[in-house]
Amino acid sequence: MKTINKISFNDIENIPQLVKDFLNQNIEGFEDYTFSLDHFIKQIHLRKDSFTSNQREVLSETIEKQLSGLTLSIKQKENIDYLRQPNTFTITTGHQLNLFSGPVFFVYKILQTIKTCSYLKENFPDFNFVPVYWMASEDHDFAEINHFKTENNYYETNEKSGGPVGRIQISDTFFISEFEKEFKDSVFGTELILMLKEAYKVGNTLTDAIKILVNRLFSEFGLLILDGDSKELKMQIRDIFKDELLNSSLQKSSKEKVDFLTEKYGKVQVNPRDINLFYLSDTRDRIEFDGNNYHIVDKNIQFTQEEILDELENFPEKFSPNALMRPVYQENILPNLAYIGGNAEIMYWLELKDYFSLINIPFPILIPRNSMLFIKEKTIGKIEKLDLKLEDFFQNFTVITNRRILKDNTTVQLLDEKENLLITNFSELKAAAETTEKSFGNMVKAEEVRQLKSFKRMKKRLLHAEKIKQNELLERLENLFLDVHPSKIWQERVYNFSVFFSDSGYAWLENCLEEMVVQESKLIIVAI
Repeated sequence: MKTINKISFNDIENIPQLVKDFLNQNIEGFEDYTFSLDHFIKQIHLRKDSFTSNQREVLSETIEKQLSGLTLSIKQKENIDYLRQPNTFTITTGHQLNLFSGPVFFVYKILQTIKTCSYLKENFPDFNFVPVYWMASEDHDFAEINHFKTENNYYETNEKSGGPVGRIQISDTFFISEFEKEFKDSVFGTELILMLKEAYKVGNTLTDAIKILVNRLFSEFGLLILDGDSKELKMQIRDIFKDELLNSSLQKSSKEKVDFLTEKYGKVQVNPRDINLFYLSDTRDRIEFDGNNYHIVDKNIQFTQEEILDELENFPEKFSPNALMRPVYQENILPNLAYIGGNAEIMYWLELKDYFSLINIPFPILIPRNSMLFIKEKTIGKIEKLDLKLEDFFQNFTVITNRRILKDNTTVQLLDEKENLLITNFSELKAAAETTEKSFGNMVKAEEVRQLKSFKRMKKRLLHAEKIKQNELLERLENLFLDVHPSKIWQERVYNFSVFFSDSGYAWLENCLEEMVVQESKLIIVAI
């Protein structure tokens, strides 16, 4: 394996402009929340003063309890103890409980979290930095997480859903025997199969499964795993949840940021609701207020104000944050400095800055996670033979393809030459027309538009003809695009980690960790 390129997000066309502007410190008010050592030292001082010893004790005890059934590494045990100390801080990433981790970027974001902690320890040796994976165990969209894909197969499990996915007990394990058929002869196939069988044992919950899997993969790196579906942890955020029920504070305080982001970028990732909480029963359902009572949507359950506040006081575990309230919950119970997430996550975190100020919780540094692409040497050779670069596959590939099809085409060169001559001639005509009657000048401009449209039509027809003529080249280009982007999207959003682990095992994880860039957000391309 050899890294052949690291491309900045600024140079990739389909990275959202909002993310690029954030990274370039071009969004007013967010300049201090990007990756830099100066920003981290500010966060350390803010967090040191805002996170109590009692909060640390609750956090450490809860993690110990949640991980008690796992074999922990020495480093994990040290990190749990470190959390009790006032000079210890966390770097966090979060993800859904996808079957067998889902797409491989799940692994990349955890590795980046681990490496960021190492980088900070090197630069601030007087402090401890603990990597945390936050399990999105309370999400209820099972269809989003019940599958994963390899190069050759699609795997899926079917269970009764509707409530928090982390509580779903595993009963359908047919996918394991199918997976075994695909990987039994791979170098590290046996390791993967044992991993899958241990995690997805009948009777385990999906929370159990992901804890077992993530611990198998990352325990030696000291990663701690945290499940927010916890009464002990939710007791610490009751006041914020109470304020949300009574005053809709998240929506009100984030309105200015939401309006600003909507006006500048067209839309926001997640729109705040009047109440950004769910209620947990046998299902997970939104809470709405009609002016008199609180209703649990799609359930025959309602509360008066006094009743729902009493329910929150005695059973905080029944209240679940939505996508926008989850970051608030997370930052309330962790001594956290930074959150590492995908572009979509970063975009909705940006909506919350004013709300964080209102509730007096330090807003964290936000780090758009690195992306990785593993590509075969043979594919790289084919790309180079066509006089293309890998970077081209992360631009508008239709434009790249059209340019390659028409490369060295004498007809298109002649059309360009004549079109440029036409523009020059009309420029002279328009200058002369401006000295005459206005309607004549308008006619000259209209004629220029008409004739330039004719050139555009001729080029379009020429491209169509060349695509028919060079059909074999077009097919090669399309196949190469699919080699780089399976299912026409980024590789990391399609393939499961098993595709890469099966050949190299834990050495693949080490290699990914080695190549990760923590100071910048980049696409890292590795030849295999």
